[in-house]
Amino acid sequence: MKKGFEKFITALVIIAVLIVAVFLLQNKPVSPVSAETVKCIGQNSLLYTQTGCSHCKDQEDLFGNNLQYLTIIDCIQDGNLQKCVDAKIEATPTWIIKNQSYVGVQTIQKLKELTGC
Repeated sequence: MKKGFEKFITALVIIAVLIVAVFLLQNKPVSPVSAETVKCIGQNSLLYTQTGCSHCKDQEDLFGNNLQYLTIIDCIQDGNLQKCVDAKIEATPTWIIKNQSYVGVQTIQKLKELTGC
């Protein structure tokens, strides 16, 4: 009887580990867009954000682990305030693409169209 109970406990532990592993893998930020596309968007745009801005976080989250390829200027960080004033940033997130401003969260598809990517 003891061996049967040990097998049962072992099976429960294995199942629990598998469930946790699946959960962790599902919550890993994976970009729905390729690195090449994000690099292209990043080379043809500027993204102005600010620390604590929930919409900015939503915008950044769309890029998952490819966020590093964007050119992002945080208006709150030291030295960036003047850049944001000079660019006439009134709200964040704001994208500057081909000298045009696009305020608010933009879809990947819209950014691809605007940047020609």
